[in-house]
Amino acid sequence: MTANNKKQNNNPGKNKVHNGKNVKPKSAKYFKAKTSSKKKEKKSEPKPPIRIMFLGGLNEIGKNITLFECCNDIFILDCGMAFPDGDLLGVDLVIPDFTYVEENADRIKGIVITHGHEDHIGGLPFLLSRVKFPVYGTPLTIGLIENKLKEFNLNKDVSLNVVNAGDTVKLGCMKVELIHVNHSIPDSVGIAVHSPAGTIVHTGDFKIDCTPVDGGMINLSRFGELGNEGVLALLADSTNAERPGYTPTEQTVRASFERLFARAEKKRIIIATFASNISRIQQIFYCAEKSGRKVAFSGRSMINYVSVAKELGYIKMNDETVIDIDMIKRYPPEKVVLVTTGTQGEPMSALSRMAYSDHKKVEVGFGDFIIISANPIPGNEKAVGNVVNELLKKGCEVVHESMYEVHVSGHACREELKIIHGLVKPKFFIPVHGEQKHLRKHAEVALDMGMQHKNIFIGDIGNVVELNESYLKQLPSIPAGKILVDGLGVGDVGSIVLRDRKHLGTDGILIIVATLDTENGNVISGPDIVSRGFVYVRESEDLFEEVRQNVDDILYDCAYEDIHDWATIKNRVKDGVSKLIYDRTHRTPMILPIIMDV
Repeated sequence: MTANNKKQNNNPGKNKVHNGKNVKPKSAKYFKAKTSSKKKEKKSEPKPPIRIMFLGGLNEIGKNITLFECCNDIFILDCGMAFPDGDLLGVDLVIPDFTYVEENADRIKGIVITHGHEDHIGGLPFLLSRVKFPVYGTPLTIGLIENKLKEFNLNKDVSLNVVNAGDTVKLGCMKVELIHVNHSIPDSVGIAVHSPAGTIVHTGDFKIDCTPVDGGMINLSRFGELGNEGVLALLADSTNAERPGYTPTEQTVRASFERLFARAEKKRIIIATFASNISRIQQIFYCAEKSGRKVAFSGRSMINYVSVAKELGYIKMNDETVIDIDMIKRYPPEKVVLVTTGTQGEPMSALSRMAYSDHKKVEVGFGDFIIISANPIPGNEKAVGNVVNELLKKGCEVVHESMYEVHVSGHACREELKIIHGLVKPKFFIPVHGEQKHLRKHAEVALDMGMQHKNIFIGDIGNVVELNESYLKQLPSIPAGKILVDGLGVGDVGSIVLRDRKHLGTDGILIIVATLDTENGNVISGPDIVSRGFVYVRESEDLFEEVRQNVDDILYDCAYEDIHDWATIKNRVKDGVSKLIYDRTHRTPMILPIIMDV
């Protein structure tokens, strides 16, 4: 499996898939049809179908992973993760369910990655630790993946292959063409899947930026060429389908930064942004050099992304301008810019630790000018608001996206989506990468562009869609869902554990400890009562004495009835105490009886 020659970049309109060898000229077909009246015209065999399987990225933000199957060959597009919401107490990451991938590993030819954001590469280490497939991506994307795999000691076991926009990767019977797009990270691509069933176009995450900070403008001409050649189906980014108009160019952020740097004057500037937003970091660096400030970085992911991008030449920075975070106190505030993570209010991020006075190297307060250069991801608004409030309490001046143009999205708005639809002219359309409201709005865009409702499919994770030139139909679903990562545990936290965590977090726990005689069941010691998160023991002595007496009575009754089954004894204690507690307090703490025997 090798990438096609890079010369294809210079002439993206050429037929790179078939190379003109197996396609008979139209004129020849026409001539035979007109002159061969005696011979029966052979009916062309119907094209085989192609199946698209969604393991993530539908009805959710993040965790993007899609499988394409044709003639028994499969390849994977992206393999991301998602951050947990407020209901997933204690969970660190959410990754896709890889059951179907593992069951069909022998048919999978490789993994193609559209760009280096965590919601597209974050699940790779967990998948590649179980099964090994070759991975294909652009230079920056592969650099970030390699850095990530090193943390899991997988970098030597996995075949990482660098390809460029314009190249084509052969994966079984399918050829995957990479198409340059604009996004909030360099080296982003969409793909065209050239298969025996027809051509499928997937935009990946994209927007149309005519004046990007890095790289060239999105290759709209190639999307148009594919549309003219004939596209069976379009799968397109739906994240901003609710927003009218066009996404502003990244250049607007630089102008805002320059104004804010001038406004900061004698203050230290702290800018929180996504670690993966390389172009944003580049703009911060330009403004810092222009104003004579030194730049320091905080946050492990920020340092990792910047080091990889610098090594590969995606960030241009003067080594004399960059300083270690330990050195920031040696410079006056007006000479320092600190670039950090924490735009989403994550509890362990650098900005959050600064806000709550928990950062080991940075203390914020009066004299700090803080810019949050990102939009809150849906569901994170409250966490971000709490961080902003804490920073304001400390006397910091805080600027965020809703106040100034310090952030622009990396995703296309409605008018840009219409342009892609108009260029690609697909027969079928499947909106992807978004919640239900985003998918529905994107479907409306397709309807506005003249597509029939029957040719649009709004799916969910686990759905399987089969396409060919004459139909689109849904097949039985495959295993899909969320696998929760908690510390080193992958998948060992499920609904029951989460239910218990929620119960403990909302109602507290009451632990009852007693020791019984194995021969007659009489109480030797206890019962002792331990409370955590329920009520303060010293202020509720009467209640706990009543609980203690109630447990003593239950244990006496069990001994009198000659009950020695520990499960039965525990259930009686649990039921009796729960009823008593609810009658007295109208609360339902978790009751945990611990019975020991001697």
